[in-house]
Amino acid sequence: MYGTLLKRAWSPWDELEAMDRVFGDIFGHTTTGTGASLRADHWVKDDKAHMLIELPGVPSEAVDISIEGRTLTVSGERKAPELAEGDSWHRRERWHGKFERSYTLPFNIEQDKVKAEFRDGLLKITLPKAEAEKPRKIAISAK
Repeated sequence: MYGTLLKRAWSPWDELEAMDRVFGDIFGHTTTGTGASLRADHWVKDDKAHMLIELPGVPSEAVDISIEGRTLTVSGERKAPELAEGDSWHRRERWHGKFERSYTLPFNIEQDKVKAEFRDGLLKITLPKAEAEKPRKIAISAK
């Protein structure tokens, strides 16, 4: 029997990322100011938002995280490898340069309780929900 080919659904974001790669090849950089190549997963569990962002080849010292209101911004720089004298590139597909990407958080958070861990090219950020956003039980007084 013949095997079936699985085809992924078309997405306009794929087209934009392809254009970003082409312009990056032409002008010598990618993701500057956009962070289009940053891949991230977001989820909410209990009273915390979690993010897992792929940053392969980026040292933790080159990453900045900031929060303003309900916007979290991750920025930094991935340096291009330098070739030894006499070497030349045959193909360059990995992105390098400055990057910045902002994410809208699902709720206000306790900024002083945010935790960030960086391991094996993955940045994990844990964002606890602000106390003012958590549901409260109201006591009823009887007379």
